[in-house]
Amino acid sequence: MDDTKGLEPERATMTVAEQERTVRRVLENCMASDISAEVAIARLALYLRTGIDAAELADIALDMRSSAPCRRGWLEEVAVLLSRKGDVFDSLRLTAASVSHDRSDDETREMTVSRLASGFDQAAVISPAASVQLSSLGDEERLSAATAEIASWLEQQGFLGTGKAILDIGCGIGRFECALHARAKHIVGIDVSSKMLAIARRRCAGLVNVKFRRTSGLDLGEFAAGRFDGVLAVDSFPYLMLAGVAERHFNEMARVLRPGGMAIILNYSYRMSPALDSSDIQRLAHTCVMDVIVDGEKPFRRWDGTAFLVRRSGGT
Repeated sequence: MDDTKGLEPERATMTVAEQERTVRRVLENCMASDISAEVAIARLALYLRTGIDAAELADIALDMRSSAPCRRGWLEEVAVLLSRKGDVFDSLRLTAASVSHDRSDDETREMTVSRLASGFDQAAVISPAASVQLSSLGDEERLSAATAEIASWLEQQGFLGTGKAILDIGCGIGRFECALHARAKHIVGIDVSSKMLAIARRRCAGLVNVKFRRTSGLDLGEFAAGRFDGVLAVDSFPYLMLAGVAERHFNEMARVLRPGGMAIILNYSYRMSPALDSSDIQRLAHTCVMDVIVDGEKPFRRWDGTAFLVRRSGGT
């Protein structure tokens, strides 16, 4: 699940005044970062899980036009989406609340992965589309458009090819398997959520070069070294970070890639520190004898994900 960056989710005891201040702060941050109206609504759903409703949020957005006249059209777009999709906003709140980004000091890695798996199971039942991209607003057409934009970017990077084997870490409901299967030799999608995998198998029924597996979420030990030409991780590393297994997965990606193979990580963390993410990627790439080709770019219009591309040394 994406769009979870920037602020802490609300406290259960927030007053109405505090909620309104949070709304304004979220919208101001989104405007400053030139983020889409859909992503702004997703963030509101995340940070305001109870209380103020969609109609009230729309009114606040409209009220902000006087202090941000250059973003008048954007604020009106936010307000229109909220007004038209009040029931959808409630569903987004429930979806966001299903997955907790907190980890207690006594929670083991295994416990964290198990908790996240249960959370994503719940989210997938509420809204399959929103469970993998909150800014889709639960709409399959919006999700497909964002997926297609990412797929086009992957092709531009030379990541795809009809002779290539691809591993998708955190495949969710199989949206990339559907989008990429014709441009790969075969794709293996792995996830910790049984409910998401069930949806993925239904979506991709009949695609003979696509397979799904439930994984432990702790490593990639089930795959042999040098098995894949490409490894894709779309919005999964923030949860690997939460569980304390991100660096292990990075090392494992290098192991399962063939010489010259690429790994693409879209969102490494939710720390809101591009410099820190870049530093970690550079350090890990150096340790794994990989080259950083794309370092923290934001190439997408429909989604605010941050892109990293690393290539294993060797090959042609």
